[in-house]
Amino acid sequence: MTNVALLGYGRFGAAMASLLRDANVDVRALDDRSHVPEDMRVTSLPDLVRGRDFVVVAVPVTAMRRAFGAMRPLLSPSQIVVDVGSVKLGPSAAMNECFGAEIPWVATHPLFGPISLSRGERPLVAVVCPNSIHPAAVDRVVKLYERIGCTVVLEDEATHDRNMAWTHALAFFVAKGMLDAAVPLDIPYAPPSFQALARTVEAARSDAGHLYAALHRENPYAAEARRKLVEALLAADQNLSGSDGMAPPPSSALVLPSKAGTQALRETRDLIDDLDRDLVELLGRRAQLARRAAREKAKLGRPVRDPEREAELLDARRRWAAEQELDPASVHEIFDAILRFSRRLQHEPPTGETD
Repeated sequence: MTNVALLGYGRFGAAMASLLRDANVDVRALDDRSHVPEDMRVTSLPDLVRGRDFVVVAVPVTAMRRAFGAMRPLLSPSQIVVDVGSVKLGPSAAMNECFGAEIPWVATHPLFGPISLSRGERPLVAVVCPNSIHPAAVDRVVKLYERIGCTVVLEDEATHDRNMAWTHALAFFVAKGMLDAAVPLDIPYAPPSFQALARTVEAARSDAGHLYAALHRENPYAAEARRKLVEALLAADQNLSGSDGMAPPPSSALVLPSKAGTQALRETRDLIDDLDRDLVELLGRRAQLARRAAREKAKLGRPVRDPEREAELLDARRRWAAEQELDPASVHEIFDAILRFSRRLQHEPPTGETD
C-alpha cells in the first residue's frame, strides 16, 4: 500500500489527508499546533518520515526551508519530498538547495482546499512542476494526485507564480480591500455579480492569514500585479468622477454590443448551454457528496435508502419551486430522478486503489 507522511495538519493538511485516505493511502501526520486524529498521529519527525514513500510538506511557505533542513538527515533516496505551497519559485529553490540530486523532490500546488472539498467541487486541479533532476519522481507524484481525483497541470515554477499573481493573489488582495472598507456582504437582494464577489471574500477570509502574506510577499510577481490593478482602478475612478463636470465617456471594455434577430436566439441558446453545463457540474459535486454520505452511513451501519429523509427533501424542493413560480410537480419529478441517481452511486463499491 502507498504511504504518505504529512508534515502539517492545518485546514489544508486535514483536507489532503481525507482525500488520501479515501483513496486507500496510508497517512501518518505530525503537527504540534493542530489536532491530528489518533490513528494518524506521530510525535516526532523521525517517526513521521521513517519508511514513507512520500513526505508531503504542508507548512506555511515561510517555514518550508527550515522544515526541509530538519528532515534532510532523516531521508533516503527511495523517498520523495513534495511541497504544497501556494508559490513555487522559493520552495523549489529551497528543495534544490537542500536535497539536490540525492533526495527526489517535486514542487506542487494543489488548487483546492477544505471549502471546495466540503462543497463537492470537481474537478480538483493540482499544478506539478517538471523537474529535470528527478523526472521519475514527478511521474510518481502525478500518479498520486490522479489517484486522489485530481486533474494535473504540468507547469514550470515561474509560469505558475505569474499566473497565481494575477489570480490567487489578486483575489485575496481585492477581498482584503473589501473587508477593510467594511463592504456589507450579507445584503439579501444583492445582484448575482456582487454575490460572486461576496463568495470570493468569504473564501479568502476563511483561509489562514499566512496564506495572504505568502501570496504577496513570497511571489515575486505579485507586486507588479497589484500595482497594475491599483493604477487601473484609480484611472477608472478619475474617469467616473468627470473632472470637467461632464458625464464621463463609457469605457469601451464595458460596452456590450447589441444583438438582434438570429443573433439574439443564438445568444440565448449559448446561455442555456452554459447553464446546462453548470447543472452537470453541480450534479458532479452532488455525486461526490452522495458518496461521502454513503461512507458515513456505512460507518454507522445505516442503509443507503432513507425514506423519511427523501420525503422531507422532496417536500422542500416543491416548496422552493413554488417560491420561484415553477411547477412543483415537475420539479418533484426532476429531484426524484436525482435521488435515484444518488442511490445508484451510493451502492457502487469504493474506487480507491490498492497496491
